[in-house]
Amino acid sequence: MIIIDGVSKHFNGFCAVNDLSLRVEPGEIFALVGPNGAGKTTMIKMMVGLLRPDGGKILLADYDTVREPIKAKSILGYVPDKPFLYGKLTMKEFMFFVSAIRKMPRTLAVARTESLFDTFGIRDIEDDLIEGLSRGLRQRLVFSAALIHSPKVLLIDEPFTGLDAFGVRTLREILGRLSLEGVSVFLATHSLHLAEDLCHRVGFIKKGELLATRNKEEIKNVEGGLEAFFLRLGS
Repeated sequence: MIIIDGVSKHFNGFCAVNDLSLRVEPGEIFALVGPNGAGKTTMIKMMVGLLRPDGGKILLADYDTVREPIKAKSILGYVPDKPFLYGKLTMKEFMFFVSAIRKMPRTLAVARTESLFDTFGIRDIEDDLIEGLSRGLRQRLVFSAALIHSPKVLLIDEPFTGLDAFGVRTLREILGRLSLEGVSVFLATHSLHLAEDLCHRVGFIKKGELLATRNKEEIKNVEGGLEAFFLRLGS
């Protein structure tokens, strides 16, 4: 579902991502972990089309993100680390705005909005203005918007930022359900214990280079688990 083939990105001579290659299968939950400035967010921004790779290619469900950007984005859901929201819209209005961009029928948009708001526990405040929402509630809204069109690929930068215990549990359940439905989930996170518990496979990036990938069973066999392995690679 996701193919990253020899992708590189430079900024004024600085190599942010260096010849990175990996695959994420349908239904797989994959986490990219690494220290600050390792290249995680740059990689995700290239996958969603906000940055253009200097070399290599990225395929989402066989769509090249550079050559076929509209088709690639049509099957993609994206949750950025710091999302921009229109504060003067209500939560429901924002969902209808996103669904209109996605060219969804209004009846489907209403049904999906109601279902997602029920799932994330925000149905009773759907008419509240976004500008008055806490960070955690904004995060629930952003996830709802990313899922409204039933994407085949979901990209998330720091998924648990601002979420309370209920939000974290809900998101974990949703990601597990999406995986069973064949959705590929690619996330960048600093939460090693959540990546270890939630993901089928984890990749370790440092200074733009993918150092290693390990699946859940391999991580279980490492003394000290994912955190110990991560610290050894980073040393």
